[in-house]
Parts: sequence; structure tokens; C-alpha cells
Amino acid sequence: MSGSERVKISLEEIKVKGSQLVDKIKEIIEEGNARRVSIRKDGRTLLEFPLSVGVGGATAAIFFTPVLAAIGALAALVSDVEIIIERIESDVVEVEPESEPETD
Repeated sequence: MSGSERVKISLEEIKVKGSQLVDKIKEIIEEGNARRVSIRKDGRTLLEFPLSVGVGGATAAIFFTPVLAAIGALAALVSDVEIIIERIESDVVEVEPESEPETD
């Protein structure tokens, strides 16, 4: 990526119960398209961690086991939290092929 290219970042907020927190974070990690995840309660950031783009499935489970353990401990202490997911938007534009001119 050169210095002149612009990166578009989107933020998504999800409210979850403490009991659903670990499952939702696992789901986000397995998707593999999140850049950073923050867990907030009442406007205060409780936990924030970066994710590697493109890491998904079994690889993610191995790398993020300590993070998931910390989230599990946090989930036991909180009831309702917000998960803020930061994603990089791709600027891929689909171009339809040109139709051939009709000849008479």
C-alpha cells in the first residue's frame, strides 16, 4: 500500500450479555476480517486487543487462547457490555465487462 492510498475503517458496536461474550469474540476472531476489538462497559474500555487480518479458524484459536481466557474471566464479572469491532473496508470495485456492440 502506497502512502497516497486511503484506508476506510468501519466501526461496529454490538451489545451482549456477559455470558455470551466469549462466544461472540470467538465468532469475530474466526471471521478473520476484524482489525481491533474493544470491550466497553458504561463508556469505559475494559479490554482492547488487536487482531491479525486473515487469521481465522484453528490458527486463531491457538494464537488467541490467552486473550479468550482473559475475556472469560472478564465475562464472569460483568453483565452487559459493548463490543466495538474495527474493520478495514476494502475498496474493491466490481467492473462489469463491456458488452460487444451490436452489428446490423
